[in-house]
Amino acid sequence: MKQMLLGVYFVILSCSPALGAEWEDIVAAASGQTVYFNAWGGSQPVNAYIEWAAREVNEKYKVRVVHVKVTDIGDVVSRILVEKSAGKNTGGSVDLMWLNGENFKTMKENNLLYGPFSRKLPHYALADIKNKKNLLYDFTVPVDNLESPWGTAQLVFLYDSRRVPEHPKSMGDLLAFAEKNQGKFTYPAIPEFHGTTFIKQALMELMEDPEVLNHPVIASDFDAHTKPLWDFLDRLHPRLWRSGKIFPGSASQMFSLLNDGEIHISLSFNPNAAANAVENGELPPAVRTYVHASGTIGNAHFVAIPFNSSAREGAMVFADFLLSPRAQAEKADPRIWGDPTVLDIQRLSTEDRALFEAIPKPPATLAPEDLGRVLPEPHASWVQALEKAWLKKFNQ
Repeated sequence: MKQMLLGVYFVILSCSPALGAEWEDIVAAASGQTVYFNAWGGSQPVNAYIEWAAREVNEKYKVRVVHVKVTDIGDVVSRILVEKSAGKNTGGSVDLMWLNGENFKTMKENNLLYGPFSRKLPHYALADIKNKKNLLYDFTVPVDNLESPWGTAQLVFLYDSRRVPEHPKSMGDLLAFAEKNQGKFTYPAIPEFHGTTFIKQALMELMEDPEVLNHPVIASDFDAHTKPLWDFLDRLHPRLWRSGKIFPGSASQMFSLLNDGEIHISLSFNPNAAANAVENGELPPAVRTYVHASGTIGNAHFVAIPFNSSAREGAMVFADFLLSPRAQAEKADPRIWGDPTVLDIQRLSTEDRALFEAIPKPPATLAPEDLGRVLPEPHASWVQALEKAWLKKFNQ
């Protein structure tokens, strides 16, 4: 495997001798460094995958990766902002971070990112930039090589096929389901990102002109544009689990409710989450996945290096390994994590394509062609506005 990986490097780097020499210097400087990787720690499969990747990088490059498990990456962004305000331009507490959305926007606007670095990574040349435009725009904000793509995501719904013979195909259908099945659906409390994604999806389906969401929110127009959402939620909430008076704190908690039969429909931002949960015994084998007929919100997630990282070279080496076909295929396996790849499979070698072809396709998971239309994320400014309004209306 090591020889194959070096072979990939040779093919990529031979196109650019200058890039090859620079990368060799980066790898040499990375040896012996410790990378503090701040990333969400709320999923055991994700944590186990990061542990695996850290072992691989330590073995191959002598780079030690420490997974700093965080609940909200926004807290990490705030810490880095404090460090910059205090003049701590070197020796920062974070070397690499899992990032996207409004947190990337905040980091970029406040010059908290080191870069552009992703174009220096040999495996970045294999990223599917042509077909996956969300690798170039993070919630409509240009990435500008300040982040390295790691995976893609799409909102999907999970249902117990023993109890739901015909799943909803739209938010209107979901409301009709809730009206007929009191307490059998819910969504995570805002600002948990699954919950926020659910209300963004609802707004996108219900508002008159979804194109508005591609632009920064205008405060004076916010109420008019979002009225269909609040009307929908006012009807939905009394019919939710616990009559909408209590909301789950996470998608993981919703999985437990689905497993126990307390709810019959759940949601995830990973198209392969159901297969992974069935494999791990968290959900029954009868669980299946669906998307709405008009499409569901999707995005990419990235890793980024803060401006004051103490181990920039080590961070780049780890980021590049996360982009390698081996690491991407391992991550895409629903038995491991099930996070979809960012690579252009058609550009891979025969050996590397075989890694993806060997990934099992359990019945709980939709085939890529069945995931339907991927809807772009709204502009990052809509997140805070929607969360603030939801909390004011429903969390008093």
